[in-house]
Amino acid sequence: MRTGELAAASGLTAKTRDYPPQAAHRLAFIRDAQSAGLTLAEIRSILTMRDSGEPPCTHVADLIEQRLADIERRMAELRKTRTALRGLAERAAVTDPSTCAQADICRIIAAPAPTDNKGLSPIS
Repeated sequence: MRTGELAAASGLTAKTRDYPPQAAHRLAFIRDAQSAGLTLAEIRSILTMRDSGEPPCTHVADLIEQRLADIERRMAELRKTRTALRGLAERAAVTDPSTCAQADICRIIAAPAPTDNKGLSPIS
């Protein structure tokens, strides 16, 4: 298989060398694995197992479970961030910039700093 043929079959750019016919299949696998969120190191480990004659199914299942757990953690973090941002958006909608004190950095993000008995901010 020529480079141009491989490039056309895999959707990649061509270089000036010959590739074995199974290269297109391997590149498609790499593309699919990346689409599933696997890293190049993880994909390499799968290919290494397969190339050594060992079926990588258990390893792949473990990688998928790890990736799913990562996604679930990130989704939980994003939900928490979304909730915080919605609260800030509500606060922003009712904040009058003309009422912001000089000592406040931004009343939308942080509530006004408490003052001591002398009316000074605790942070100088």
